[in-house]
Amino acid sequence: MNVPGYRDTPPETWDPAAPADPGEAEDFLRQCYTENPRLGPVEPRLAIVRAQIAATGTYVHTTEELAYGAKMAWRNASRCIGRLYWRSLMVLDRRRARTADEIFSLLVHHLRTAGEGTIRPVISIFAAAQPGRPYARVWNEQLIRYAGYRDAGGCPVGDSRLTGFTDAMRGFGWRGKGEQFDVLPLAIETPHEGVRLYELPERAIREVPLTHPEFAWFAELGLRWHAVPAISNMRLTIGGVHYPLAPFNGWYMGTEIGARNLADTDRYDMLPVVAARMGLDTSRASTLWKDRALVELNRAVLHSFEQAGVRMSDHHTESERFLKHIENEQRAGRRVPADWTWIVPPMSSGVTPVFHRYYDEADLKPNFYLDEEAARLARNEPQRGDGA
Repeated sequence: MNVPGYRDTPPETWDPAAPADPGEAEDFLRQCYTENPRLGPVEPRLAIVRAQIAATGTYVHTTEELAYGAKMAWRNASRCIGRLYWRSLMVLDRRRARTADEIFSLLVHHLRTAGEGTIRPVISIFAAAQPGRPYARVWNEQLIRYAGYRDAGGCPVGDSRLTGFTDAMRGFGWRGKGEQFDVLPLAIETPHEGVRLYELPERAIREVPLTHPEFAWFAELGLRWHAVPAISNMRLTIGGVHYPLAPFNGWYMGTEIGARNLADTDRYDMLPVVAARMGLDTSRASTLWKDRALVELNRAVLHSFEQAGVRMSDHHTESERFLKHIENEQRAGRRVPADWTWIVPPMSSGVTPVFHRYYDEADLKPNFYLDEEAARLARNEPQRGDGA
């Protein structure tokens, strides 16, 4: 059976006009209240929820339901290797915010809360979508992303994959410096204000300059990366209620930066540069110059974050922790959905313990989903959406 969201099977399409599913609401509430006996009996709560759905097409989560539902969504996120810590998620209830100014202020607070001191997992949950009504959202795929440009000669500058999004922001009047690590503005869309751009203040952006434990020349490359990976365009769904604006973060695994963001050919494509500075033979693939450059790039990332005192995991340690998470969940009698293509690290895969095994492919809810429209706005050439 093909499971939505795995490999080549697209996730199920969300219909913003549809009312909350009473069955999904009941499934969530029964599980939530079973796992949290302190909340009391579930039957009285189910009666209230059924009545709310019948009258309005949706219902309102209590603070406790919202917080635990968000933690369950992280627990069910099949592409995340860092789920061992799902209970530690800090849930910020932001459902009362309505204006773009309010939303922006709270997003800045999110980044500062997550990034100051030890990096901590945080989610900010804004207003739920009401059936058939426009809703607030952020176009950016992450709260902090770097712009992508083409210089006068057509050569890429910055994050090449975000060139289209950068052009869209420039179409709204934003002007970056044209440098390698220009932080993009946040594009916040609300039903009554349309799209408004906001520059993140420096206090909200914690960055780490990259150096190497042995190669002094590495610092000359001028590389750096931000400390908080806050995903901002995925829809959180809890018990049939949808939250289109619910940015969340954990902390980086080193390979996300060293083996993907800085190494991918459609991102910063740094492997040829590092290989050249190392004096490697790049005339043919069999010299394994890419592999050698990749290891040193990842060593630099891990070394730099450690030196800066910024929380980060390496892919070997995080792989072991994920297997510990599976053990914990099995003892609790719960399934652990996992997408092998995302769980297995992008380097040294065969020597990590997550490689040599099969996983349970299941779309469990609560969960996070990337809708087609959200992906288009964040990665291609956005045009003003209607919020529906």
